[in-house]
Amino acid sequence: MVVYMGSYWDMDYRYVTMAELNDMANDCIRKAKKKGEFWEPVVVEGKKIAKSWWGKAWCDNLERYADYGNRLERARRYVRAGAVADLRIYDGVVKAKVVGSSSKPYDIKINISPLKQDKMQEVIKQCSGKLKHAEDLLAGKFPEDMEETLLKKGMFFPSPQEISFNCSCPDWADMCKHVAAALYGVGARLDTDPVLFFTLRGIAISEFIDATILNRIEKMLENADTSSSRIMGENEIEGLFGVL
Repeated sequence: MVVYMGSYWDMDYRYVTMAELNDMANDCIRKAKKKGEFWEPVVVEGKKIAKSWWGKAWCDNLERYADYGNRLERARRYVRAGAVADLRIYDGVVKAKVVGSSSKPYDIKINISPLKQDKMQEVIKQCSGKLKHAEDLLAGKFPEDMEETLLKKGMFFPSPQEISFNCSCPDWADMCKHVAAALYGVGARLDTDPVLFFTLRGIAISEFIDATILNRIEKMLENADTSSSRIMGENEIEGLFGVL
């Protein structure tokens, strides 16, 4: 397979195989290690960039941005080739180094807006009856019963307006293939640690779990004094046990 490379400024077009691109990335990683820098490359096995439903959901959300269609296909090739040589996720920020046509990898910084308070409260409200296994989140796994809530468009995943980025490459495009590759790399990284998704949206996972459980308890207390048809009356209990 061949990956298209080139600069829109100097019109220097050339083709490299994915194996060559991978070799370039590995060479950059080795050079960084000699300098005492330990990079965290994105490693994708096979054609699927992400395998978990939450990792796939991140990639699917990215592909909703129709304006970036031609960039995304090339970005997927970059990720599969191992061109995302380093990727770090911080509070609302993604920093990455992506190998391209230059002898040095391009530096990428992506800012993700924190989840707005009203959306946060809505997520907590909808998850309060579903988060039965809080330890799953802490163990790095999204409970399946949260899938429907988290996948709602405009809810938990960032919109294009909530993402800003820059890349050191000379590409004039709004979203270059290097930035798109880094964003796909986030999907692959979420496979192994979904808690990083909360980090990206500026949410402390412990606070989210506490608030969700508290919301659930408050709902239970609200219904504590409400009589239920399933509660047996005194006469029914006597009849059940043969007590007259």
